[in-house]
Amino acid sequence: MRPNTQTHRLKRQVEFTFKFILLAGVLTLASIMFLSCQKTEETRFLKIGLPEEPRSLNLWLGTDANSRKILTQIYQPLYDRHPETLEIIPWLAAEDPVFDKDALTYTIKLRKAKWADGSDFTSDDILFTKQLFFDFKIPRYYSKWKIIKEVEAPDAHTVIFHLKKPSAIFMSRVMTAPIVSRKEWEAVAKEALTKEKPLRSLQDHAVEKPLGTGPFMLTEYKKGAYIHMQKNPHFFGAGQTIGGHVLGPYINDILFRVYGTSDVAILALKKGDIDYYWWDIQPGYIKDLKEQDNVDLYFNKKSALYYLGFNLRKAPFNDRAVRLAIATVIDKEFILTRILQSFGTPMHSIIPSGNHFWHNPDVKKYSHGKSKDVRIKEAVQILKDAGYSWEVPPVAPDGKIVTPSDILLPDGNKMDKFVILTPPADYDPKRAFAGTMIQEWLRELGLPAFSRPMAFNSLLDTVKGKHEFDAFVLGYGKLNLDPDYLRAFFYSKNDKPRGWNMSGYQNPEFDKIADAQRTLIDTAERKKLILEMQKIILDDVPYLPLYNPHIIEATLNENFRGWVAKVDGIGNIWSVCVLKPVE
Repeated sequence: MRPNTQTHRLKRQVEFTFKFILLAGVLTLASIMFLSCQKTEETRFLKIGLPEEPRSLNLWLGTDANSRKILTQIYQPLYDRHPETLEIIPWLAAEDPVFDKDALTYTIKLRKAKWADGSDFTSDDILFTKQLFFDFKIPRYYSKWKIIKEVEAPDAHTVIFHLKKPSAIFMSRVMTAPIVSRKEWEAVAKEALTKEKPLRSLQDHAVEKPLGTGPFMLTEYKKGAYIHMQKNPHFFGAGQTIGGHVLGPYINDILFRVYGTSDVAILALKKGDIDYYWWDIQPGYIKDLKEQDNVDLYFNKKSALYYLGFNLRKAPFNDRAVRLAIATVIDKEFILTRILQSFGTPMHSIIPSGNHFWHNPDVKKYSHGKSKDVRIKEAVQILKDAGYSWEVPPVAPDGKIVTPSDILLPDGNKMDKFVILTPPADYDPKRAFAGTMIQEWLRELGLPAFSRPMAFNSLLDTVKGKHEFDAFVLGYGKLNLDPDYLRAFFYSKNDKPRGWNMSGYQNPEFDKIADAQRTLIDTAERKKLILEMQKIILDDVPYLPLYNPHIIEATLNENFRGWVAKVDGIGNIWSVCVLKPVE
Protein backbone atom coordinates (compact mmCIF):
# COMPACT_ATOMS: atom_id res chain seq x y z
CA MET A 1 0.00 0.00 0.00
CA ARG A 2 2.75 2.45 0.89
CA PRO A 3 4.60 2.34 -2.47
CA ASN A 4 1.28 2.94 -4.22
CA THR A 5 0.62 5.95 -1.97
CA GLN A 6 4.00 7.41 -2.76
CA THR A 7 3.43 6.83 -6.48
CA HIS A 8 0.03 8.52 -6.24
CA ARG A 9 1.51 11.55 -4.45
CA LEU A 10 4.30 11.80 -7.01
CA LYS A 11 1.75 11.60 -9.80
CA ARG A 12 -0.31 14.41 -8.20
CA GLN A 13 2.81 16.58 -7.84
CA VAL A 14 3.71 16.06 -11.51
CA GLU A 15 0.15 16.89 -12.57
CA PHE A 16 0.18 20.04 -10.40
CA THR A 17 3.56 21.14 -11.75
CA PHE A 18 2.38 20.58 -15.31
CA LYS A 19 -0.82 22.54 -14.71
CA PHE A 20 1.15 25.34 -13.04
CA ILE A 21 3.57 25.55 -15.99
CA LEU A 22 0.65 25.47 -18.41
CA LEU A 23 -1.17 28.21 -16.48
CA ALA A 24 1.99 30.28 -16.28
CA GLY A 25 2.45 29.89 -20.02
CA VAL A 26 -1.11 30.98 -20.66
CA LEU A 27 -0.72 33.96 -18.35
CA THR A 28 2.57 34.90 -20.00
CA LEU A 29 1.02 34.67 -23.45
CA ALA A 30 -1.94 36.73 -22.25
CA SER A 31 0.43 39.29 -20.77
CA ILE A 32 2.36 39.49 -24.02
CA MET A 33 -0.86 39.90 -25.98
CA PHE A 34 -2.11 42.51 -23.50
CA LEU A 35 1.13 44.48 -23.60
CA SER A 36 1.19 44.23 -27.37
CA CYS A 37 -2.35 45.59 -27.56
CA GLN A 38 -1.48 48.23 -24.99
CA LYS A 39 1.55 49.28 -27.02
CA THR A 40 -0.56 49.42 -30.16
CA GLU A 41 -3.11 51.61 -28.41
CA GLU A 42 -0.41 53.83 -26.94
CA THR A 43 1.24 54.38 -30.32
CA ARG A 44 -2.09 55.53 -31.68
CA PHE A 45 -1.47 58.57 -29.45
CA LEU A 46 0.68 61.04 -31.33
CA LYS A 47 2.64 62.71 -28.52
CA ILE A 48 3.81 66.23 -29.28
CA GLY A 49 5.95 68.49 -27.12
CA LEU A 50 5.29 72.23 -26.95
CA PRO A 51 7.76 74.82 -25.63
CA GLU A 52 5.12 76.84 -23.76
CA GLU A 53 1.54 76.75 -22.57
CA PRO A 54 -0.96 78.03 -25.17
CA ARG A 55 -2.12 81.52 -24.31
CA SER A 56 -5.80 80.77 -24.91
CA LEU A 57 -8.13 78.38 -26.72
CA ASN A 58 -10.32 81.36 -27.55
CA LEU A 59 -9.65 81.86 -31.26
CA TRP A 60 -9.79 85.65 -30.98
CA LEU A 61 -7.20 85.81 -28.19
CA GLY A 62 -5.02 82.77 -28.85
CA THR A 63 -2.89 84.32 -31.60
CA ASP A 64 0.46 83.09 -30.23
CA ALA A 65 2.29 80.24 -31.96
CA ASN A 66 1.43 77.59 -29.35
CA SER A 67 -2.28 78.43 -29.30
CA ARG A 68 -2.39 78.31 -33.11
CA LYS A 69 -0.92 74.82 -33.10
CA ILE A 70 -4.00 73.64 -31.24
CA LEU A 71 -6.61 75.86 -32.86
CA THR A 72 -5.58 75.14 -36.46
CA GLN A 73 -6.54 71.49 -35.89
CA ILE A 74 -10.07 72.68 -35.04
CA TYR A 75 -11.07 75.82 -36.98
CA GLN A 76 -10.69 75.62 -40.75
CA PRO A 77 -10.59 78.08 -43.71
CA LEU A 78 -12.34 77.89 -47.05
CA TYR A 79 -8.99 77.66 -48.85
CA ASP A 80 -5.50 76.59 -47.84
CA ARG A 81 -2.10 76.32 -49.46
CA HIS A 82 -0.85 73.22 -51.27
CA PRO A 83 2.03 71.90 -49.13
CA GLU A 84 4.45 71.56 -52.04
CA THR A 85 3.45 74.12 -54.68
CA LEU A 86 2.11 76.70 -52.16
CA GLU A 87 -0.83 77.40 -54.49
CA ILE A 88 -4.20 78.31 -52.98
CA ILE A 89 -6.43 75.20 -53.14
CA PRO A 90 -9.98 74.39 -51.95
CA TRP A 91 -10.29 73.18 -48.35
CA LEU A 92 -13.77 73.74 -46.89
CA ALA A 93 -14.64 75.02 -50.34
CA ALA A 94 -15.48 72.27 -52.83
CA GLU A 95 -13.74 73.85 -55.81
CA ASP A 96 -12.01 76.95 -57.12
CA PRO A 97 -14.18 80.09 -57.01
CA VAL A 98 -15.93 81.52 -60.05
CA PHE A 99 -14.85 85.14 -60.48
CA ASP A 100 -17.06 87.64 -62.28
CA LYS A 101 -14.74 90.45 -63.32
CA ASP A 102 -17.54 92.88 -64.20
CA ALA A 103 -19.62 92.31 -61.07
CA LEU A 104 -16.53 91.90 -58.83
CA THR A 105 -17.94 88.73 -57.26
CA TYR A 106 -16.52 85.40 -56.21
CA THR A 107 -19.00 82.50 -56.16
CA ILE A 108 -17.89 79.62 -53.96
CA LYS A 109 -19.39 76.16 -53.60
CA LEU A 110 -18.94 74.50 -50.20
CA ARG A 111 -18.22 70.90 -49.31
CA LYS A 112 -20.91 69.01 -47.49
CA ALA A 113 -19.08 69.22 -44.21
CA LYS A 114 -20.16 68.92 -40.59
CA TRP A 115 -19.07 70.49 -37.36
CA ALA A 116 -17.50 68.18 -34.79
CA ASP A 117 -20.86 67.83 -32.98
CA GLY A 118 -22.47 66.43 -36.13
CA SER A 119 -24.40 69.57 -37.10
CA ASP A 120 -24.20 70.79 -40.70
CA PHE A 121 -21.65 73.34 -41.85
CA THR A 122 -23.49 75.77 -44.14
CA SER A 123 -23.19 79.10 -45.88
CA ASP A 124 -24.94 80.65 -42.88
CA ASP A 125 -21.80 80.03 -40.81
CA ILE A 126 -19.81 82.07 -43.32
CA LEU A 127 -22.30 84.92 -43.14
CA PHE A 128 -22.03 84.83 -39.37
CA THR A 129 -18.19 84.75 -39.43
CA LYS A 130 -18.10 87.78 -41.73
CA GLN A 131 -20.45 89.69 -39.44
CA LEU A 132 -18.38 88.76 -36.41
CA PHE A 133 -15.24 90.18 -38.05
CA PHE A 134 -17.09 93.42 -38.86
CA ASP A 135 -18.98 93.87 -35.58
CA PHE A 136 -15.86 93.43 -33.44
CA LYS A 137 -13.24 94.66 -35.95
CA ILE A 138 -11.27 91.56 -35.00
CA PRO A 139 -7.50 92.09 -35.39
CA ARG A 140 -5.79 90.09 -38.17
CA TYR A 141 -9.08 89.58 -40.02
CA TYR A 142 -11.14 92.77 -40.25
CA SER A 143 -8.44 94.76 -42.07
CA LYS A 144 -8.48 92.14 -44.84
CA TRP A 145 -12.24 91.44 -44.92
CA LYS A 146 -13.30 95.08 -45.14
CA ILE A 147 -12.69 94.83 -48.90
CA ILE A 148 -15.99 92.89 -48.92
CA LYS A 149 -19.09 94.92 -49.66
CA GLU A 150 -21.60 92.11 -49.15
CA VAL A 151 -21.91 88.35 -48.79
CA GLU A 152 -24.98 86.49 -49.93
CA ALA A 153 -25.98 82.84 -49.61
CA PRO A 154 -28.29 81.60 -52.38
CA ASP A 155 -28.41 78.19 -50.73
CA ALA A 156 -26.84 76.21 -47.88
CA HIS A 157 -23.74 75.33 -49.90
CA THR A 158 -23.15 78.47 -51.99
CA VAL A 159 -21.76 81.86 -51.00
CA ILE A 160 -21.19 84.91 -53.19
CA PHE A 161 -18.68 87.55 -52.07
CA HIS A 162 -19.21 91.04 -53.52
CA LEU A 163 -16.06 93.20 -53.39
CA LYS A 164 -15.77 96.98 -53.21
CA LYS A 165 -12.86 96.92 -55.65
CA PRO A 166 -10.48 94.36 -57.18
CA SER A 167 -8.21 92.73 -54.60
CA ALA A 168 -5.06 90.72 -55.28
CA ILE A 169 -5.06 89.38 -51.73
CA PHE A 170 -8.67 88.21 -51.62
CA MET A 171 -7.83 84.52 -52.06
CA SER A 172 -4.56 84.49 -50.11
CA ARG A 173 -5.53 86.63 -47.11
CA VAL A 174 -9.35 86.70 -46.94
CA MET A 175 -10.31 83.17 -47.97
CA THR A 176 -7.68 81.62 -45.69
CA ALA A 177 -9.31 82.99 -42.52
CA PRO A 178 -10.89 80.46 -40.10
CA ILE A 179 -14.68 79.99 -40.31
CA VAL A 180 -16.55 79.63 -37.01
CA SER A 181 -19.92 78.18 -36.07
CA ARG A 182 -22.93 80.41 -35.47
CA LYS A 183 -24.02 77.78 -32.96
CA GLU A 184 -20.85 78.22 -30.88
CA TRP A 185 -20.45 81.98 -31.03
CA GLU A 186 -23.82 83.71 -31.64
CA ALA A 187 -24.95 83.97 -28.00
CA VAL A 188 -21.43 84.91 -26.88
CA ALA A 189 -21.24 87.65 -29.51
CA LYS A 190 -24.64 89.10 -28.61
CA GLU A 191 -23.65 89.33 -24.96
CA ALA A 192 -20.24 90.85 -25.79
CA LEU A 193 -21.80 93.56 -27.94
CA THR A 194 -23.65 94.88 -24.89
CA LYS A 195 -20.39 95.52 -23.01
CA GLU A 196 -18.34 98.70 -22.86
CA LYS A 197 -15.43 96.92 -24.59
CA PRO A 198 -17.03 94.34 -26.92
CA LEU A 199 -13.81 92.93 -28.39
CA ARG A 200 -12.23 92.48 -24.96
CA SER A 201 -15.40 90.75 -23.76
CA LEU A 202 -15.35 88.42 -26.76
CA GLN A 203 -11.68 87.59 -26.18
CA ASP A 204 -12.26 87.00 -22.46
CA HIS A 205 -14.90 84.34 -23.10
CA ALA A 206 -13.63 81.03 -21.71
CA VAL A 207 -13.72 78.37 -24.43
CA GLU A 208 -13.65 74.87 -23.01
CA LYS A 209 -14.69 72.82 -26.06
CA PRO A 210 -14.02 74.69 -29.32
CA LEU A 211 -16.34 73.59 -32.11
CA GLY A 212 -14.68 73.18 -35.48
CA THR A 213 -14.68 71.26 -38.74
CA GLY A 214 -11.02 70.21 -38.53
CA PRO A 215 -9.41 66.77 -38.25
CA PHE A 216 -9.27 66.86 -34.43
CA MET A 217 -11.39 68.09 -31.54
CA LEU A 218 -10.45 69.00 -28.00
CA THR A 219 -11.20 66.32 -25.42
CA GLU A 220 -9.40 67.46 -22.28
CA TYR A 221 -7.11 70.28 -21.24
CA LYS A 222 -5.16 70.08 -17.98
CA LYS A 223 -3.26 73.34 -17.71
CA GLY A 224 0.40 72.81 -16.97
CA ALA A 225 0.14 69.12 -17.87
CA TYR A 226 -1.35 68.15 -21.23
CA ILE A 227 -3.91 68.77 -23.97
CA HIS A 228 -5.73 65.73 -25.31
CA MET A 229 -7.33 65.88 -28.77
CA GLN A 230 -9.27 63.11 -30.49
CA LYS A 231 -10.02 62.43 -34.13
CA ASN A 232 -13.10 64.24 -35.39
CA PRO A 233 -15.43 61.52 -36.75
CA HIS A 234 -17.11 64.12 -38.96
CA PHE A 235 -13.96 65.54 -40.58
CA PHE A 236 -14.86 66.48 -44.15
CA GLY A 237 -11.46 65.52 -45.54
CA ALA A 238 -11.43 61.91 -44.35
CA GLY A 239 -10.75 59.65 -47.33
CA GLN A 240 -10.54 62.65 -49.70
CA THR A 241 -7.56 63.38 -51.93
CA ILE A 242 -6.66 67.03 -51.36
CA GLY A 243 -3.38 68.61 -52.35
CA GLY A 244 -2.16 65.26 -53.66
CA HIS A 245 -2.58 63.55 -50.27
CA VAL A 246 -5.23 61.03 -49.21
CA LEU A 247 -6.32 62.40 -45.86
CA GLY A 248 -7.14 60.53 -42.67
CA PRO A 249 -6.50 61.20 -39.91
CA TYR A 250 -5.04 57.72 -39.43
CA ILE A 251 -4.32 58.38 -35.77
CA ASN A 252 -6.96 58.50 -33.08
CA ASP A 253 -5.46 60.90 -30.54
CA ILE A 254 -2.94 63.70 -30.13
CA LEU A 255 -1.45 64.39 -26.73
CA PHE A 256 0.30 67.75 -26.35
CA ARG A 257 2.70 68.15 -23.42
CA VAL A 258 4.39 71.36 -22.36
CA TYR A 259 8.17 71.42 -21.80
CA GLY A 260 9.76 74.51 -20.31
CA THR A 261 13.11 74.18 -22.07
CA SER A 262 14.47 72.60 -25.22
CA ASP A 263 16.90 70.51 -23.13
CA VAL A 264 14.02 68.77 -21.36
CA ALA A 265 12.03 68.33 -24.57
CA ILE A 266 14.97 66.88 -26.52
CA LEU A 267 15.65 64.42 -23.68
CA ALA A 268 11.97 63.38 -23.76
CA LEU A 269 12.24 62.82 -27.51
CA LYS A 270 15.35 60.66 -27.18
CA LYS A 271 13.69 58.56 -24.46
CA GLY A 272 10.59 58.07 -26.60
CA ASP A 273 8.26 60.06 -24.33
CA ILE A 274 7.19 62.25 -27.27
CA ASP A 275 7.10 61.69 -31.02
CA TYR A 276 7.78 65.28 -32.06
CA TYR A 277 8.93 68.52 -30.48
CA TRP A 278 7.00 71.27 -32.25
CA TRP A 279 9.65 73.94 -32.13
CA ASP A 280 12.65 75.03 -34.12
CA ILE A 281 15.59 73.36 -32.41
CA GLN A 282 19.04 74.95 -32.25
CA PRO A 283 22.00 73.60 -34.25
CA GLY A 284 23.79 72.68 -31.02
CA TYR A 285 21.51 69.66 -30.62
CA ILE A 286 22.11 68.26 -34.09
CA LYS A 287 25.31 66.28 -33.49
CA ASP A 288 23.78 64.44 -30.55
CA LEU A 289 20.49 63.75 -32.33
CA LYS A 290 22.25 62.41 -35.42
CA GLU A 291 23.69 59.67 -33.23
CA GLN A 292 20.18 58.54 -32.19
CA ASP A 293 18.91 55.75 -34.45
CA ASN A 294 15.36 56.38 -33.24
CA VAL A 295 15.36 60.06 -34.21
CA ASP A 296 14.93 61.63 -37.66
CA LEU A 297 15.99 65.21 -38.40
CA TYR A 298 14.23 67.55 -40.84
CA PHE A 299 15.67 70.70 -42.39
CA ASN A 300 13.28 73.03 -44.21
CA LYS A 301 13.32 76.60 -45.43
CA LYS A 302 11.44 79.24 -43.48
CA SER A 303 9.20 81.98 -44.78
CA ALA A 304 11.30 84.42 -42.80
CA LEU A 305 13.43 87.53 -43.15
CA TYR A 306 16.43 88.45 -40.97
CA TYR A 307 17.94 91.76 -41.99
CA LEU A 308 19.93 94.91 -41.25
CA GLY A 309 17.67 97.98 -41.27
CA PHE A 310 18.75 101.62 -41.68
CA ASN A 311 17.15 104.87 -40.53
CA LEU A 312 16.90 106.83 -43.77
CA ARG A 313 15.55 109.91 -41.96
CA LYS A 314 19.00 111.10 -40.87
CA ALA A 315 22.75 110.87 -41.54
CA PRO A 316 24.67 108.87 -42.35
CA PHE A 317 22.07 106.42 -43.70
CA ASN A 318 20.10 109.01 -45.63
CA ASP A 319 22.99 108.70 -48.10
CA ARG A 320 22.43 105.75 -50.45
CA ALA A 321 26.19 105.47 -51.07
CA VAL A 322 26.79 104.60 -47.40
CA ARG A 323 24.10 101.91 -47.55
CA LEU A 324 25.55 100.46 -50.76
CA ALA A 325 29.06 100.35 -49.28
CA ILE A 326 27.78 98.52 -46.20
CA ALA A 327 25.86 96.06 -48.37
CA THR A 328 29.07 95.42 -50.31
CA VAL A 329 31.36 94.81 -47.33
CA ILE A 330 29.14 92.47 -45.26
CA ASP A 331 30.15 88.81 -45.55
CA LYS A 332 26.92 86.81 -45.69
CA GLU A 333 28.80 83.55 -46.25
CA PHE A 334 30.53 84.06 -42.91
CA ILE A 335 27.15 84.56 -41.27
CA LEU A 336 25.97 81.31 -42.86
CA THR A 337 28.93 79.16 -41.91
CA ARG A 338 29.91 80.63 -38.53
CA ILE A 339 26.64 81.93 -37.08
CA LEU A 340 24.12 79.57 -38.68
CA GLN A 341 26.64 76.68 -38.78
CA SER A 342 25.59 76.17 -42.42
CA PHE A 343 22.00 75.39 -41.42
CA GLY A 344 20.39 78.05 -43.56
CA THR A 345 20.92 80.21 -46.63
CA PRO A 346 22.27 83.71 -47.27
CA MET A 347 19.38 86.04 -48.10
CA HIS A 348 19.51 88.48 -50.98
CA SER A 349 15.90 89.57 -51.53
CA ILE A 350 13.18 90.65 -49.12
CA ILE A 351 11.04 87.68 -50.20
CA PRO A 352 12.74 84.43 -49.11
CA SER A 353 13.77 81.84 -51.69
CA GLY A 354 11.47 79.25 -50.11
CA ASN A 355 8.54 81.31 -51.38
CA HIS A 356 9.68 80.31 -54.84
CA PHE A 357 6.81 81.69 -56.90
CA TRP A 358 7.24 85.30 -55.72
CA HIS A 359 10.98 85.30 -54.97
CA ASN A 360 13.19 87.32 -57.33
CA PRO A 361 16.58 85.59 -57.70
CA ASP A 362 17.92 88.37 -59.93
CA VAL A 363 18.23 91.22 -57.43
CA LYS A 364 21.64 92.74 -56.68
CA LYS A 365 23.82 90.43 -54.57
CA TYR A 366 26.38 92.95 -53.42
CA SER A 367 28.97 90.80 -51.64
CA HIS A 368 28.06 87.38 -53.00
CA GLY A 369 31.04 85.31 -54.13
CA LYS A 370 33.60 88.02 -53.43
CA SER A 371 36.74 87.77 -51.32
CA LYS A 372 37.31 90.05 -48.36
CA ASP A 373 39.83 92.22 -50.25
CA VAL A 374 37.49 92.65 -53.22
CA ARG A 375 34.57 93.56 -50.96
CA ILE A 376 36.59 96.21 -49.12
CA LYS A 377 38.02 97.69 -52.31
CA GLU A 378 34.61 97.94 -53.98
CA ALA A 379 33.04 99.48 -50.87
CA VAL A 380 35.87 102.02 -50.58
CA GLN A 381 35.43 103.01 -54.23
CA ILE A 382 31.66 103.57 -53.70
CA LEU A 383 32.43 105.89 -50.79
CA LYS A 384 35.20 107.73 -52.64
CA ASP A 385 32.93 108.36 -55.61
CA ALA A 386 30.39 109.89 -53.20
CA GLY A 387 32.98 112.30 -51.76
CA TYR A 388 34.07 110.46 -48.58
CA SER A 389 37.76 110.34 -47.64
CA TRP A 390 40.29 109.16 -45.04
CA GLU A 391 43.60 110.42 -43.74
CA VAL A 392 44.63 106.76 -43.87
CA PRO A 393 42.37 105.00 -46.38
CA PRO A 394 41.47 101.28 -46.03
CA VAL A 395 43.29 100.53 -49.28
CA ALA A 396 46.96 101.57 -49.43
CA PRO A 397 48.52 102.91 -52.67
CA ASP A 398 50.04 99.46 -53.31
CA GLY A 399 46.58 97.86 -53.09
CA LYS A 400 47.03 96.28 -49.66
CA ILE A 401 44.21 96.36 -47.11
CA VAL A 402 45.22 98.31 -44.00
CA THR A 403 43.59 99.60 -40.83
CA PRO A 404 42.04 102.94 -41.77
CA SER A 405 41.56 106.17 -39.90
CA ASP A 406 38.04 107.42 -39.19
CA ILE A 407 36.10 108.21 -42.33
CA LEU A 408 35.57 111.87 -43.28
CA LEU A 409 32.29 113.16 -44.66
CA PRO A 410 32.21 114.99 -48.02
CA ASP A 411 32.37 118.27 -46.03
CA GLY A 412 35.61 117.14 -44.35
CA ASN A 413 34.15 116.47 -40.88
CA LYS A 414 34.38 113.13 -39.15
CA MET A 415 31.32 110.93 -39.31
CA ASP A 416 29.49 110.72 -35.98
CA LYS A 417 29.52 107.31 -34.38
CA PHE A 418 26.37 105.28 -34.93
CA VAL A 419 24.78 102.33 -33.13
CA ILE A 420 23.50 99.05 -34.54
CA LEU A 421 20.79 97.82 -32.17
CA THR A 422 20.27 94.06 -31.76
CA PRO A 423 18.24 91.81 -29.48
CA PRO A 424 20.28 90.43 -26.55
CA ALA A 425 22.15 87.16 -26.98
CA ASP A 426 19.90 85.29 -24.56
CA TYR A 427 16.91 86.25 -26.75
CA ASP A 428 18.50 85.55 -30.13
CA PRO A 429 22.22 84.75 -30.25
CA LYS A 430 22.23 84.75 -34.07
CA ARG A 431 21.06 88.35 -34.42
CA ALA A 432 23.27 89.52 -31.55
CA PHE A 433 26.39 87.91 -33.06
CA ALA A 434 25.47 89.22 -36.54
CA GLY A 435 25.38 92.74 -35.11
CA THR A 436 28.84 92.31 -33.61
CA MET A 437 30.30 91.04 -36.88
CA ILE A 438 28.68 93.84 -38.90
CA GLN A 439 30.30 96.32 -36.50
CA GLU A 440 33.73 94.83 -37.25
CA TRP A 441 33.23 94.76 -41.04
CA LEU A 442 32.16 98.41 -41.03
CA ARG A 443 35.14 99.45 -38.95
CA GLU A 444 37.35 98.00 -41.70
CA LEU A 445 35.99 100.86 -43.82
CA GLY A 446 36.66 103.42 -41.07
CA LEU A 447 32.95 103.67 -40.24
CA PRO A 448 32.42 104.38 -36.49
CA ALA A 449 29.96 101.51 -35.89
CA PHE A 450 29.00 100.20 -32.45
CA SER A 451 26.78 97.16 -31.92
CA ARG A 452 24.57 97.32 -28.83
CA PRO A 453 22.08 94.75 -27.52
CA MET A 454 18.76 96.01 -26.19
CA ALA A 455 15.85 94.24 -24.50
CA PHE A 456 13.54 93.16 -27.29
CA ASN A 457 10.45 95.16 -26.33
CA SER A 458 12.54 98.29 -25.78
CA LEU A 459 14.22 97.71 -29.13
CA LEU A 460 10.86 97.52 -30.89
CA ASP A 461 9.64 100.68 -29.16
CA THR A 462 12.82 102.54 -30.09
CA VAL A 463 12.79 101.44 -33.73
CA LYS A 464 9.09 101.17 -34.57
CA GLY A 465 7.59 103.59 -32.07
CA LYS A 466 10.02 106.45 -31.56
CA HIS A 467 12.24 106.13 -34.67
CA GLU A 468 15.20 107.07 -32.45
CA PHE A 469 17.86 104.81 -33.92
CA ASP A 470 20.63 104.57 -36.51
CA ALA A 471 20.49 100.94 -37.61
CA PHE A 472 19.19 97.65 -36.26
CA VAL A 473 19.20 93.89 -36.81
CA LEU A 474 15.75 92.35 -36.60
CA GLY A 475 13.73 89.63 -38.25
CA TYR A 476 10.33 88.29 -39.14
CA GLY A 477 10.24 84.62 -38.23
CA LYS A 478 7.03 83.78 -40.09
CA LEU A 479 6.11 85.92 -43.07
CA ASN A 480 2.82 85.40 -44.86
CA LEU A 481 3.30 83.63 -48.17
CA ASP A 482 1.45 86.43 -49.94
CA PRO A 483 4.06 89.12 -50.77
CA ASP A 484 1.86 92.12 -50.01
CA TYR A 485 4.02 92.72 -46.92
CA LEU A 486 6.53 94.31 -49.33
CA ARG A 487 4.14 97.22 -49.65
CA ALA A 488 3.58 97.41 -45.88
CA PHE A 489 7.31 97.51 -45.08
CA PHE A 490 8.26 100.29 -47.52
CA TYR A 491 5.11 102.23 -48.39
CA SER A 492 5.56 105.96 -47.74
CA LYS A 493 2.30 106.39 -45.81
CA ASN A 494 3.43 103.69 -43.37
CA ASP A 495 6.31 105.91 -42.24
CA LYS A 496 4.66 106.89 -38.96
CA PRO A 497 4.99 105.94 -35.29
CA ARG A 498 4.16 102.25 -34.91
CA GLY A 499 3.94 101.99 -38.70
CA TRP A 500 5.45 99.12 -40.65
CA ASN A 501 7.84 101.38 -42.60
CA MET A 502 10.45 101.46 -39.85
CA SER A 503 13.29 102.67 -42.09
CA GLY A 504 11.44 105.79 -43.26
CA TYR A 505 11.79 104.82 -46.94
CA GLN A 506 10.17 107.26 -49.39
CA ASN A 507 9.92 106.38 -53.07
CA PRO A 508 6.96 107.53 -55.21
CA GLU A 509 7.81 105.01 -57.95
CA PHE A 510 7.74 102.16 -55.44
CA ASP A 511 4.46 103.40 -53.94
CA LYS A 512 2.84 103.52 -57.38
CA ILE A 513 3.81 99.92 -58.17
CA ALA A 514 2.89 98.77 -54.66
CA ASP A 515 -0.60 100.21 -55.07
CA ALA A 516 -1.02 98.74 -58.53
CA GLN A 517 -0.16 95.17 -57.50
CA ARG A 518 -2.86 95.21 -54.81
CA THR A 519 -5.65 95.39 -57.39
CA LEU A 520 -4.32 92.88 -59.93
CA ILE A 521 -6.35 89.69 -60.08
CA ASP A 522 -4.11 88.30 -62.83
CA THR A 523 -1.38 86.49 -60.89
CA ALA A 524 1.13 86.55 -63.73
CA GLU A 525 0.78 90.32 -64.13
CA ARG A 526 1.00 90.84 -60.40
CA LYS A 527 4.16 88.74 -60.25
CA LYS A 528 5.91 91.10 -62.67
CA LEU A 529 5.25 94.00 -60.32
CA ILE A 530 6.32 92.04 -57.22
CA LEU A 531 9.62 91.16 -58.92
CA GLU A 532 10.12 94.83 -59.81
CA MET A 533 9.40 95.92 -56.23
CA GLN A 534 12.13 93.60 -54.98
CA LYS A 535 14.61 95.06 -57.45
CA ILE A 536 13.81 98.63 -56.38
CA ILE A 537 14.31 97.80 -52.70
CA LEU A 538 17.63 96.04 -53.29
CA ASP A 539 18.82 98.97 -55.43
CA ASP A 540 18.02 101.46 -52.66
CA VAL A 541 18.75 99.16 -49.68
CA PRO A 542 16.56 100.54 -46.89
CA TYR A 543 16.84 96.98 -45.56
CA LEU A 544 19.70 94.61 -46.31
CA PRO A 545 18.55 90.96 -46.13
CA LEU A 546 21.15 88.90 -44.27
CA TYR A 547 20.19 85.27 -43.76
CA ASN A 548 17.37 82.78 -43.53
CA PRO A 549 17.97 79.93 -41.08
CA HIS A 550 16.61 76.48 -41.73
CA ILE A 551 13.81 75.37 -39.49
CA ILE A 552 15.33 72.31 -37.81
CA GLU A 553 12.96 69.71 -36.37
CA ALA A 554 13.26 66.24 -34.92
CA THR A 555 10.86 63.30 -34.67
CA LEU A 556 10.86 59.88 -33.09
CA ASN A 557 10.71 57.36 -35.94
CA GLU A 558 9.46 54.34 -33.96
CA ASN A 559 5.72 55.04 -33.88
CA PHE A 560 4.64 57.17 -36.85
CA ARG A 561 5.66 57.78 -40.44
CA GLY A 562 4.56 60.23 -43.12
CA TRP A 563 5.48 63.74 -41.96
CA VAL A 564 4.80 66.31 -44.70
CA ALA A 565 7.71 68.70 -45.17
CA LYS A 566 6.93 72.18 -46.45
CA VAL A 567 8.08 75.77 -46.02
CA ASP A 568 8.12 76.42 -42.26
CA GLY A 569 8.54 72.77 -41.36
CA ILE A 570 6.68 69.52 -40.76
CA GLY A 571 4.40 70.91 -38.05
CA ASN A 572 1.29 71.45 -40.16
CA ILE A 573 -2.22 70.18 -40.72
CA TRP A 574 -1.10 68.02 -43.63
CA SER A 575 1.18 66.00 -41.37
CA VAL A 576 -1.51 65.25 -38.78
CA CYS A 577 -3.90 64.27 -41.57
CA VAL A 578 -1.59 61.75 -43.25
CA LEU A 579 0.64 60.37 -40.46
CA LYS A 580 0.23 56.63 -40.04
CA PRO A 581 1.28 54.37 -37.15
CA VAL A 582 4.27 52.14 -37.84
CA GLU A 583 2.93 48.59 -38.14
